Amino acid sequence: MRRGIDFAQAEVATKIRGKYLRALEEEHFDLLPAETYVKGFLRTYAEYLGLDGQLYVDEFNSRFVPGEEHDTRSRRVPAKAPPRNRRIETSVVVVALAAIAVFTVIVISAWKTSDKPGSKPKPRTVATSPRVVPALLTVKALRGSTHLTARAGSATGAIRYDGTVQAGDGAVGIRGKRLWVQIDSPENLRIQVRGKLVHVPGQRPRVILVTATGWRPL
Repeated sequence: MRRGIDFAQAEVATKIRGKYLRALEEEHFDLLPAETYVKGFLRTYAEYLGLDGQLYVDEFNSRFVPGEEHDTRSRRVPAKAPPRNRRIETSVVVVALAAIAVFTVIVISAWKTSDKPGSKPKPRTVATSPRVVPALLTVKALRGSTHLTARAGSATGAIRYDGTVQAGDGAVGIRGKRLWVQIDSPENLRIQVRGKLVHVPGQRPRVILVTATGWRPL
């Protein structure tokens, strides 16, 4: 699963200790705290590498998680209720039917009252909130600050973002269907496309094209 990425770099990006990342690579799952951690670490590390995290979790389940044992115990047949219990059940049924009859009368009376002229309530106007468009590209500076320029569609498109992503600041979300992006130091950034973690390698300025399905170099 590894793609030549340094464990120290992966540890910073995924927040997973290096010894656990090494255990994942070597399939030494017994070195991890618990099965739940194994699945979470697998998903996070795979997505950091640009892979399908759920696919690796499913493979782990099929290879290392034993199947559930089915309970083969026979069901006991309940004993017949004694006559006294039957009388109690009959009384409960009678009371329930009486309550249903009273409720029906109340509903019919309320319906007739509400059907009179002038008694209809005014229709309510429900306010709808505007639809929030999710960010196509989300970046956050982890190791250091870097300058980033994003344009709509191409190098000559409208500017969506042009500035320095500062280390310690919050994540920057950039919306659009297709973005032309220039990054001075991609190794300093944690990059997500439609919420999915991607890895843009290199220690020099890069120009990439970002779409809803991922990114590619230009």
